[in-house]
Amino acid sequence: MTDQTLKTTPLNAAHRALGARMVGFGGYDMPVQYEGVLAEHRWTREHAGLFDVSHMGQCKITGEDATAQFERFVPGDYAILKAGKQKYSLLLNKDGGVIDDLMAGRPDHDGMFVVVNAGNKDEDFAFWEANLEGDAKLTVLDRALIAIQGPEAAEVMAAHEPILAEMGFMECARLMLFGADCYVSRSGYTGEDGYEISVPADQAERIWNTILEDARVKPIGLGARDSLRLEAGLPLHGHDIDPTTSPVEGALTFALSKSRKERADFAGADRILKELSDGPARARVGLIVKEGAPAREGAEIADADGAVIGKVTSGGPSPTLGKNIAMGYVPPAHAALGTALKVIVRGKTAAAEVVAMPFVAQRYYRKPKA
Repeated sequence: MTDQTLKTTPLNAAHRALGARMVGFGGYDMPVQYEGVLAEHRWTREHAGLFDVSHMGQCKITGEDATAQFERFVPGDYAILKAGKQKYSLLLNKDGGVIDDLMAGRPDHDGMFVVVNAGNKDEDFAFWEANLEGDAKLTVLDRALIAIQGPEAAEVMAAHEPILAEMGFMECARLMLFGADCYVSRSGYTGEDGYEISVPADQAERIWNTILEDARVKPIGLGARDSLRLEAGLPLHGHDIDPTTSPVEGALTFALSKSRKERADFAGADRILKELSDGPARARVGLIVKEGAPAREGAEIADADGAVIGKVTSGGPSPTLGKNIAMGYVPPAHAALGTALKVIVRGKTAAAEVVAMPFVAQRYYRKPKA
């Protein structure tokens, strides 16, 4: 895709003013880095990083039938989701494959607020338009989306709106913030504490610049966003999960609500329930690559005897651990923690070991129980 055909977010001029290196991603002209991926990764782990994720899709599904219709295609129990809460879930096809992963919640009393991935949003919206029944209505929102992530994110945001410090992980709200109508959730995709803030497109640059006035905050590009989510063991759709991958294969069974499994009333339930009882054909695992170059997407995974048994789907250096890490798929017989495997990088074989994910502990803020 050429620069002329790339779409832009409302923050494009702000990125260029900051000297960002821009690349095409998901059909958009996006900042991959400002001062360098390593420095930005470490800043987010130690302070607060500001990300433009406006390329992602935002929509609302409203109407009396909205929840029931939404649940036809996701395996989460949204009927019991209270106002002010959100859940991670999966948009599934009839074969139980992951069309997309998403966040959906109730920041207000006006239906479901849903955020989907940039590369899939047009297909997702078309899917819902074609399949929603009853009075359920899809409204695509033209808004920007800003994420602030890191151990100092809560203090930064509380200085603008104290109530934000009281939110817990996966809580959401609609409120006036920075003088604008915003949807805010305490969530993100870095493994760090933080917030995602949906803002009116015409207010995005002003709000972005206001947050950056705080010395604890720096702009962060897609390069560090990717290394952060890899350390957190979080899958990237189109790489670690796709429409052929089931939630069981993808190690995403936490997204399958108990009540929905009992009712078996979601797309692909037959396959998914069979895999839960009998086991899947493959499993997503975390790997430490013990020697040589990083094993990146597409590198082959071999067993201890050198027979190829799978492929790496994400991989690279871990700035936090100082080691090379990767995720990929192998047969369940080779998925146990501590299993010795090999990766093949540019024709060279290197030792690897199956390890637990996340590679780096997630630091989401969870409210103390009363």
